Amino acid sequence: MEKVILARIGEIALKGLNRCTFEQRLARNMRAALSGCGACNIRWSQSRYYVEPENVDFDFEKAIEMLSGVFGLVSVSPAYVTRSEYSDISALAKEVTRKAIDDRSKSGKTEFGFKVETKRGLKTFPMKSPEISCEIGGDLIETYENLHVNVNHPDFILYVEVREDTYIYTDIIEAPGGMPTGSNGKACLLISGGIDSPVAGYMIAKRGVSLCAVHFYSYPYTSERAKEKVIELTKLVGRYSGGIKLLVVPFTEIQLAINEKCREELSTVIMRRSMMRIAERAARKNGCSALVTGESVGQVASQTMQALYCTDHAAEMPVFRPLIGMDKMEVVATARKIGTFETSILPYEDCCTVFTPKHPKTRPSLNEVLEEEKKADFVALEEIAFDGIEVIHC
Repeated sequence: MEKVILARIGEIALKGLNRCTFEQRLARNMRAALSGCGACNIRWSQSRYYVEPENVDFDFEKAIEMLSGVFGLVSVSPAYVTRSEYSDISALAKEVTRKAIDDRSKSGKTEFGFKVETKRGLKTFPMKSPEISCEIGGDLIETYENLHVNVNHPDFILYVEVREDTYIYTDIIEAPGGMPTGSNGKACLLISGGIDSPVAGYMIAKRGVSLCAVHFYSYPYTSERAKEKVIELTKLVGRYSGGIKLLVVPFTEIQLAINEKCREELSTVIMRRSMMRIAERAARKNGCSALVTGESVGQVASQTMQALYCTDHAAEMPVFRPLIGMDKMEVVATARKIGTFETSILPYEDCCTVFTPKHPKTRPSLNEVLEEEKKADFVALEEIAFDGIEVIHC
C-alpha cells in the first residue's frame, strides 16, 4: 500500500489575496520540521498538503510527531492512496480495515463497531458520498465477520476522500492550528524558569510570531542548574516556533543594587522595569518589534494593574501578555499540553524569587518608583549587564 500524510490547514483558508504567502511559509516550515525524517515531496492541492515519501526509509512515525507541532496545521493523518476507481477503493478499504482491526485486537477485543465517512471531491465520480460509504461498509461486513456498523460510538472510523486519487485513513491527529511561524514578525520573550513564560511564548508563536528570548541570571544566587532549566524550556518552546536564540543577561549586580539602595516594597517593580529596558534593547538589536511576558492580571503582587502600568512605562515597545486573562489552572493545562510543565516545576530558583520582598507594594505609583530609581545608577549597571550577555542557540 502506498502511504502518504495528509496535512490540513485552519484559518489560513480564510485569507484573501495574500493567502499564498501564508501557504508558502507553512510549506517551508513543514519542510524544516521534516528534515530529519527522510526525503519527501510536499504538494499542495485543494486546501491540503500531501507529504509524499520518496523512498521506503521515510520515518512516518517521526514525521507525524513533527507535523503535529507545526503552527498553521490543524490536523494530520497517515493515509493510504489508490486510484479513484471503485474496485481499487474497495480493495484498499479492506486492507486499511484489516490493519485497524489488528491494531485494536492487541487490547484483547474481538468485536468492532465501525462507520465509513466519505468526502467526494471528484464530482465526476459516478457515486455520491453516502452511496460510497454504504457500499464500502457492506463490502467490509462481508469480508470481516467481527465487524458491525455503529455510527454513534464506533471503535474506529474509516475515512475515504475521493479526489483525483483516493485517500483512506482511520486516524486524525490534532495539530495546534494558528498561523505559520514567521508570518507575523518577531518578538522577544522574557523567559524565566517558571510555568507562565514558556506558555506565553508558545501562545504568541501560535500567532505566527518568531521568537528570540531573554533570561535574567543572578549567579551565584541562582545555580547553573537553573540556567540549564531555562535552556531546556527554551528548546521545548522552540520545537513549535523553530530555533530560538536565548540571551542570558547577568543580573546579579543590578539586583544587589536594588536590594541595597531602594525601598524593599518597591524592589520587584523596579527590578521588572530594569528587565524591560534591557530586554527592549536586546529586542531591537535582534530585529524584534515587541516584548512578550508571562504576566497575568492579579496573579502576584507585581502583576496588579498599577504595577503593570509602572512596568510598561519603562519600555517604548509594545508589551504582549498572552496570558493576561487566563487563570493559573488554564496556564498549567497548556503547559502540560505543550510539554513544558515538568521542566518548569524543577526546584531551581530564578532571579525573580531569590530577592522577593516580604511585603511588596501592590499599588505603586509611577512617581514614587521613578524617584526611587534615582538612588542607583541604572544606566551604568544596565550597560554592564548588556555587554555581558551570553548568546545560546536553542
